[in-house]
Amino acid sequence: MQTQGVSVHIEKLNKHFGSKHVLKDVDLEVRAGETFSIIGPSGTGKSILLRHIIGLETPDSGRVLIGDKPLEAAPRSYRSSMVFQSSALFNSLTVGENIGLWLREHRICPEARILEIIAEKLAIVGLEGIEELNTAELSGGMKKRVAIARSLAMEPELVLYDEPTAELDPVTTDELAETIISLRGRTGNTTIIVTHDLNFALYLSDRIAMMHQGRIVAVGTPPEIRASENPFVKGFIRTTTKGINSQ
Repeated sequence: MQTQGVSVHIEKLNKHFGSKHVLKDVDLEVRAGETFSIIGPSGTGKSILLRHIIGLETPDSGRVLIGDKPLEAAPRSYRSSMVFQSSALFNSLTVGENIGLWLREHRICPEARILEIIAEKLAIVGLEGIEELNTAELSGGMKKRVAIARSLAMEPELVLYDEPTAELDPVTTDELAETIISLRGRTGNTTIIVTHDLNFALYLSDRIAMMHQGRIVAVGTPPEIRASENPFVKGFIRTTTKGINSQ
């Protein structure tokens, strides 16, 4: 099913945890249907920003708009899902039970259709026929793709990924990137990815935002980010490529 992505607008977002100012006047626009990555080193506020977009955190000031509606007024007008860093699969359930859990809990459709949806979503991520496997039998990369299949079962307009390449080897990271790219044309949803993996972001993103110390310091296409003269972007590229020319 082709879904319609939603735009995300973030306006002057601020968040404190105690005396620590984690998000500082963050302004950001993600276009409907876009694959957008937020990059930066650990501790810059990337994941906290993602949690605000999905409504798991409440800002001290500023706001998040989904389409043209404030986040708190928008929940019934769109569906969102999040693929967590740990995949967050239930070990007591099979692969198929994990993917079908939301559909069954909300009684979205008859059981026969749920089974069809589970098979369809597994096929989309290249894991046909593993419905009966236990999650303990899966590799790290397979768990990530099952988590994506579970998120797609909701037919979401907005999908968020928190550090999807964490603990994956380079080959599995490439496979995951190809999976996300293949979804772009098949689903039409808006995708926001938080990652410290520069090459991953450069490869699959339409646009990228760089965060530094709680602020957005640069936004651009992958070629624009590579060519950026912003000192924080240049420093991040230099550090993550270990001095290798990124052009």
